[in-house]
Amino acid sequence: MTIRTFQREVGGRNLIIETGKLGQQASAAVTVKYGETVVLVTLGMGSEPREGVDFLPLTIDYEERLYAAGKIPGGFIRREGRPSEQATLASRLVDRPLRPLLPKSWRHDIQIINTVLSADQENDPDVLAVIGGSAVLAMSEIPFAGPVGAIRVGYVNNEMVLNPTLPQLENSQLDLVVVSTKEAVVMIEAGAKEVSEEIVLRAIELAHEANQKIVGLLEEIRLACGRPKVAAPAYEPAPEVVAAVAPLLEGKLEEALYQPDKPQRQQALDALRQEVVAKLSESFPKEDIKSAFETRVRAEIRGNVLNKAQRVSRRAMDEIRPLECEVGLLPRTHGSGLFSRGLTQVLTITTLGSKSMEQQLDGLGIEETKRFIHHYNFPPFSTGEVKRIGVPGRREVGHGALAERALLPVIPSEEVFPYTMRLVSEVLSSNGSTSMGSTCASSLSLMDAGVPIKTAVAGIAMGLVTDESGRYAILTDLEGIEDNYGDMDFKVAGTAQGVTAMQLDIKIKGLTMEIIRNAVQQAKTARFRVLEAMNKVISSPRAEVSKYAPRMYKISIDPDKIGAVIGTGGKTVRAIASETNTTIDIENDGTVIVGATDEASARKAIAMIEGITKEAKVGEIYTGKVTRILNFGAMVEYLPNREGLVHISELADHRVGKVEDVVKVGDELTVKVVDIDSMGRVNLSRRALLEPEGAAGEPRRPPSRPPQRPGPVRSRGRY
Repeated sequence: MTIRTFQREVGGRNLIIETGKLGQQASAAVTVKYGETVVLVTLGMGSEPREGVDFLPLTIDYEERLYAAGKIPGGFIRREGRPSEQATLASRLVDRPLRPLLPKSWRHDIQIINTVLSADQENDPDVLAVIGGSAVLAMSEIPFAGPVGAIRVGYVNNEMVLNPTLPQLENSQLDLVVVSTKEAVVMIEAGAKEVSEEIVLRAIELAHEANQKIVGLLEEIRLACGRPKVAAPAYEPAPEVVAAVAPLLEGKLEEALYQPDKPQRQQALDALRQEVVAKLSESFPKEDIKSAFETRVRAEIRGNVLNKAQRVSRRAMDEIRPLECEVGLLPRTHGSGLFSRGLTQVLTITTLGSKSMEQQLDGLGIEETKRFIHHYNFPPFSTGEVKRIGVPGRREVGHGALAERALLPVIPSEEVFPYTMRLVSEVLSSNGSTSMGSTCASSLSLMDAGVPIKTAVAGIAMGLVTDESGRYAILTDLEGIEDNYGDMDFKVAGTAQGVTAMQLDIKIKGLTMEIIRNAVQQAKTARFRVLEAMNKVISSPRAEVSKYAPRMYKISIDPDKIGAVIGTGGKTVRAIASETNTTIDIENDGTVIVGATDEASARKAIAMIEGITKEAKVGEIYTGKVTRILNFGAMVEYLPNREGLVHISELADHRVGKVEDVVKVGDELTVKVVDIDSMGRVNLSRRALLEPEGAAGEPRRPPSRPPQRPGPVRSRGRY
């Protein structure tokens, strides 16, 4: 096979696509290189159409190989296992723009596998995977309404940056990925630090313009290496079936559709469908009847929106369903928030933990830990269904990550709030945009937990209905049936100051900038209404965290003493934590964070740590235990593993004949530091703290002889 290389300059670096060298038995294969990041993208296609399916069988896999970044996987197996969260999100990033450009009637299996072969930890492989997926589809015989270009835009120091490096993104106000064809935008994914809508729109326009270079490169590859496209099958219901179904729905379909709420509507539609199938099943196949029924329902809903400005819920185009917010529902959790928007209801619970509870990341990125975690659960009862509960799927991971991204810009820094935070959003009822419901519920829950977030975050989803003439209607607060029969799901989250996250998915071939601009502005207006409702319930974080949450106390120690606190194999620090029932986290700069549910335990742990690290000073008073008796005095452990000598002349305010006459091993003794010699040995005195003989206030008599010792003694501490 001939090896061919194609390249374009994009964002100041060369984008290089090579075909014919790797993956020679795949239906199509390319390597995409940018900087020193390389992704192998392969396409496989089933030889026969799948029987009994009514969907496009497209599978996107994203394989992170840790060798790509010179890493060996953690754990006992030392092999990559299930996809990481980042790999799952990358799979979705590739899937979402490609799926709407493939024919819905296509029934051959399509599998696109993205394998990261090299990761320079500067150029993110995910955008390269989108470009590679577009390339292999363009080269194949599969009918594909592409190609598409994909590019990332940052906003660094008030300037737009195309394909910023991962280190640049750390300081960027915006992380925006735009996928577009030659004519229109197909997908948007963004995280932002309260950036204005105007800046986001400028970035989208810049990205769409920059994508034209990539689209041109992929067109060149298609012309040079592409195979002739095959015709997509047509699975439209037969005209005679449509004609037979139509009169049976007259006057009944609109009545079924416009029920007061989703359960009644679904029940009425199911009953009507069964009635139509029963009457026509002897004349036509049941599947054809159901298909004709769905076609008529779709046309009814979309036609009413465009011709009558009438939604299924009878709301106005920019109207939000009734909002309800509540906090503090669960007495023993650290924080809880309930958010309801119509029949969409999400309960989010916040749990606070120590730094040691951070999530360890074993991926190709530059981040190794994560202290703010949001998880999303979507049980079957939330839609009135009965299904098996398993591990979270790609949808759950994606929705959870979107809400997490929306909230991250308002999360306090570790210096301000030294906690690990885990949020879990439980979807209790679903009828459209549970991810944005999770964002709102999470914001309420964080405030209820006393997390000092900067401000509240809210989100809303926008829908769209279009027709072939170019007419369109944007729907605020998209609900389930509108999502099912509509053309767009555009989620926008943010604060009163600006956007924090954005995600656009469509079912048509692309969106114009006019539609995007109007949708963003309509979402901003709606977001402010949601924020107003949330702020009426709780407008700022509680002054203190829950009494059931651990309190975090921060101290600093000499970095040279870290080893002494940790002990051999962590023995010392574990013993302190166990004895005091606390958590202890130690940073390399000497910062120590002690977590405890009560202050007394924390103070005890801090005292033990300071006892190990603190240096005695002349004049300080300690209470310790006698550890050894010597002929000339007693050794007292005044701090953990620190001993000082109380000379026999300093044991009492009178002459002492034998040390054993005053103290014995194990006695508790309060002493004062009276001297630290040039060798660092500490001299203690009990006599300095005793009342003098005679009347109060009279001066103590001088010691019978100055404290002396015959030289160093081998013992614990410095002796």
